[in-house]
Amino acid sequence: MSFLDWLQQLNFTSLIDEAMVVVAALLGITFHETCHGLAAYWLGDPTAKNAGRLTLNPIRHVDVMGLVMLAICRFGWAKPVPVDMRNFRHPKRDMALTALAGPVANLLLAFAALAARGLLLALSRGNSAALPYLIALLEYIAIINTGLAVFNFIPVSPLDGSKILYSVLPEKAYLTLMRYEKYGMFLIMALLLLGVLDTPLVYARTAVLNALNRVALLPAYALMNLSG
Repeated sequence: MSFLDWLQQLNFTSLIDEAMVVVAALLGITFHETCHGLAAYWLGDPTAKNAGRLTLNPIRHVDVMGLVMLAICRFGWAKPVPVDMRNFRHPKRDMALTALAGPVANLLLAFAALAARGLLLALSRGNSAALPYLIALLEYIAIINTGLAVFNFIPVSPLDGSKILYSVLPEKAYLTLMRYEKYGMFLIMALLLLGVLDTPLVYARTAVLNALNRVALLPAYALMNLSG
């Protein structure tokens, strides 16, 4: 088989879809981890900055297994940003704010993608060959970033939800749970492999996506009303 014959048999639509999924996943984890680092830095901890993690270079943030899970299942994780709680003025509170920054960044990115998608659909005249691909990319960005946010709100260490939960626990309970932090990812992986989390995660992601989309479409509706 010649190179041209091989090239012609490829399903470029599938290849483009997979490329868009990877782009959306890399964008999501990059914003997620960078915002963790920025929040920690603003709250007095320079650990992430000193480690070179305050960057939009995705290579600095990628965890290979987490990226694969994110691309395949639309739920995944990145390489955690290093944080030293001893540098915080209010350790538990500031750790919770640092943890919250990542999922919130993903939700804002998903919202922006949905708003841009709505405006493109409202403004388009259907004569651009690139428009369907751009719309699809924005949809992948919205879906994957919402999934990343929902997944990280699970209150099992080392996911962000655990840091938020621990901040409201008594000191003794907090320190006890922190001792078992290293076992949390094994529990998460087991639950994912067994499919236990599939239904609740998909349900939560869909609910959040629908809520974001209702608000994100308001600019497009306003534009259509003005032009109509």
